[in-house]
Amino acid sequence: MTQTVAFIGLGNMGGGMAANQAKTGRVVKAFDLSKEAVDRAVTAGCQAASSVADAVKDADVVITMLPAGPHVLKVYSEQIIGAAPTGALLLDCSTIDVETCRKVAGLAREAGYVFADAPVSGGTMAADAGTLAFMVGCDEPEFARIEAALEPMSRATFRAGDHGAGQAAKICNNMILGITMLGTCEAIALAEKLGLDPVKMFDIVSKASGQSWSVTTYYPWPGPVPTAPSNRNYDGGFATAMMLKDLKLAQQAAAAAGASTPLGAQTEALYQMFDRLGFGGRDFSAILQLLRGKLDELPR
Repeated sequence: MTQTVAFIGLGNMGGGMAANQAKTGRVVKAFDLSKEAVDRAVTAGCQAASSVADAVKDADVVITMLPAGPHVLKVYSEQIIGAAPTGALLLDCSTIDVETCRKVAGLAREAGYVFADAPVSGGTMAADAGTLAFMVGCDEPEFARIEAALEPMSRATFRAGDHGAGQAAKICNNMILGITMLGTCEAIALAEKLGLDPVKMFDIVSKASGQSWSVTTYYPWPGPVPTAPSNRNYDGGFATAMMLKDLKLAQQAAAAAGASTPLGAQTEALYQMFDRLGFGGRDFSAILQLLRGKLDELPR
């Protein structure tokens, strides 16, 4: 039988994810507070739902992609739990704090649902291409069912551990990403000052010990990686404000766990500055322009 998927949250990431669910022939009932986002989802093969309750009422799988923990808790506690069939699989792909995630998991379990946190890595390009990496926190016996539900959107799906482990993996992963991007941008700015062509630097570093995802997949200087946001004046991609959110989550988690993360803290501070200067909507790799002293060339 054709599977029915309720998809709640159709922003930069969720829109592409919902479209890839629809491409497999699944019935996707899509809802977002933005009518424009719903209209785009319908164009991509989804069906418009008038509300969260309308979307989930007959769902086999419910997928949410929401901005932050308070939104996730409110939507699940007030609009999904009790409205979706108890046999529905509930998957939250948002990036939120571990404590809220575990609270939602507890509410779902008490009501008889199977729930998993399944945050993603890969950005909007991977969301559109169906090549995201999913980090899942769930009961181990449920993982195969969860992996199958995520498959249309996924390049790789990992069970990180029990509920909350997916969120822990995501915020640690994105702390690494923020640090390595900052290091990449600092090195490019230095190379330029030393008279080294940043394109030539890419040719070298991408095959040397400085290689990283930030270099080979997302190089912040235009040219070497055609799909990188640096070729679009840092439009689209992974917004600075979203990177800052993840870095804050990592620092909150570090404080709660008593972990020392000095590089993570410094990276958060620099992205906080960049955001306050008005560049929260630009891709996070645009911080290169701050380090180059070229913010006047970057649209807000």
